[in-house]
Amino acid sequence: MRTPMSVLRLPRGPDPNSRGFDPDSPRFIALCSTTISSSTDTETDSVQIGEEQCARSMLRESFLRTLIAMTNKQVQFYMYERVKVNAVFVASDIDVLNFQVSDLQTPIGVQKEALLRCQDVILYSFDL
Repeated sequence: MRTPMSVLRLPRGPDPNSRGFDPDSPRFIALCSTTISSSTDTETDSVQIGEEQCARSMLRESFLRTLIAMTNKQVQFYMYERVKVNAVFVASDIDVLNFQVSDLQTPIGVQKEALLRCQDVILYSFDL
């Protein structure tokens, strides 16, 4: 059974070694505005922000688990311009900006090794 997985992009933290996100940073506000205003500090807002962060962390964890699950498996990538390519998934870089694949089957031929930019991937699917 094929399971389509859309690619979720989260903003980077305030610094390269960060484990969290500063909700007041301009980058965070521009790339991933929350559904809750961070300008007021009421108890209900902090609870809602905590719930949203919990949901984001669960989404991130499930995405990373799919990367582990598809290692060394045949994956079909759906890209822009209605291009579908098949490849064996090998690895992803730490920022999940690129996918390393092997035996990439494209409409114009087969590439032994390749890097796919994650920005070009709309979704991917693979057999469990």
